[in-house]
Amino acid sequence: MAPGVAPRARRRVRGTPLAGAPARSAEDWWWDRLAPSGSGYHLLQADSMLLVLPTLGPARARAQRRAARRGRRLRPPASRPAEAKAKPRTSPAPAPQQGPDPGWGDRIPLEILLRIFGLLVEANGPMPFLGRAARVCRRWHEAASQPALWHTLTLSPPLAGRPAKGGAKAEKKLLASLEWLIPNRFSQLQRLTLIHWKSQVHPVLKLVSESCPRLTFLKLSDCHSVTPNTLIMLAKACPQLHSLDVQHSMVESTAVVSFLEEAGPRMRKLWLTYSSQTTAILGALLGSCCPQLQVLEVSTGINHNITPLQLPVEALQKGCPQLQVLRLLNLMWLPKPSGRAVTPGPGFPSLEELCLASSTCNFVSNEVLDRLLHGSPNLRLLDLRGCARITPAGLHDLPCQELEQLHLGLYGMSDRLTLAKEGSPLLTQKWCHTLQELDLSGQGFSEKDLEQALAAFSGTPEGSHPALCSLNLRGTQVTPSTVSSVISSCPGLLYLNLESCRCLPRGLKRAYRGPGEVQWCLEQLLTSLPSVS
Repeated sequence: MAPGVAPRARRRVRGTPLAGAPARSAEDWWWDRLAPSGSGYHLLQADSMLLVLPTLGPARARAQRRAARRGRRLRPPASRPAEAKAKPRTSPAPAPQQGPDPGWGDRIPLEILLRIFGLLVEANGPMPFLGRAARVCRRWHEAASQPALWHTLTLSPPLAGRPAKGGAKAEKKLLASLEWLIPNRFSQLQRLTLIHWKSQVHPVLKLVSESCPRLTFLKLSDCHSVTPNTLIMLAKACPQLHSLDVQHSMVESTAVVSFLEEAGPRMRKLWLTYSSQTTAILGALLGSCCPQLQVLEVSTGINHNITPLQLPVEALQKGCPQLQVLRLLNLMWLPKPSGRAVTPGPGFPSLEELCLASSTCNFVSNEVLDRLLHGSPNLRLLDLRGCARITPAGLHDLPCQELEQLHLGLYGMSDRLTLAKEGSPLLTQKWCHTLQELDLSGQGFSEKDLEQALAAFSGTPEGSHPALCSLNLRGTQVTPSTVSSVISSCPGLLYLNLESCRCLPRGLKRAYRGPGEVQWCLEQLLTSLPSVS
């Protein structure tokens, strides 16, 4: 192209390049060669040179290619060419199956599942395990829905201990769930515990009375607003209900008395917290409203009541002749004076456990103990911790001959009391063949007296060993030789407390748990005996 001549506009003309047609230029020839090929080159023309640069290609070509690919993807299988159909293809991996798993979970027989679930429920309770197991598969849902597994239940609002407004809202939310759950799952419920319910106790117990005719045990712990109508309704609707625990709950005495009057003939167990209203409940018991009562426990609440409870021992023996367990825990009580003209009561012929443990001074003496136990030959457990007025001579006169547990520990009060120095052999010589647990913590028996007492465990006939497995000698004057002798004589000893024993070497004054630690203590005592002597 001659200088000074303006470049011609780019024209797209098909034909043979540079064949004598003056209208065609080199640019036209390159465009005709590159454009149809779709190779994606772009032409730039200057005054004396031609520059060829790579690019993405014409927009129309790219659009055509995208449309072609889109058409191949959207084309139905029937419209594809026959040769494409004949082309071998690898089968895709099977998609995961939806719905319940037809594997081992569904192949386990229902009876086996019920057996397994029953063991887990016995160990940890039905909730939350059964609720989670019901979501695994249909077979597990069927097993977890069996009412036989829902025999014991504890219900507590999730926001227990929070402000009153939040706790009431949580109770209503849980109650809404129970309105479906109780009729559909709890038809065989036997034991129910309600904890921290403040305002919805009556609606819950109403649902229980309508759907749980087999209920036998009810416990209300830290519950409020329990009215007489609530308990009477439950007593009438549940003919098998025989145990009631209202400890640490705000329950009116009239509610408990009304309940006992309705369900008294079948009552077996009763737990109470001592308050100013307890006298009315005990009055109902003394009136023989519960002749079949077997367990009676009265304990103090968080707010300790300093007013002593006056208990008519003889009247209680007549009103509850079948009593097997009597516990007056941490309670300041004194028996009603018997007087000279009053004849001794019938006693408790079936009593097996008497617990009068207290952390404060009480009025239990040898005379009181005799009034309680003079007719109890089957006693197995006697807990007199804190009863500093009881002497070994008074215990030796009891009619029971096969006592298994004897607790005489004095915790935190031995420094301000005058304790007996002798008499411990009277205890071990009488019960050495049956005692499994012995607690002499804080007692003031002398070294020689303790040596004679514990030597009774070495005098068993050949071929037999003492049953002693727990021995508490904390704060006593026991010597190393006495301890080593009792360990050697009692191979079943699993617990030994030697804390604060002044006569023992340093490093050994501690509690030993398990046969290994007890045997280690014996080895250390045997090596230290020569130096101590």
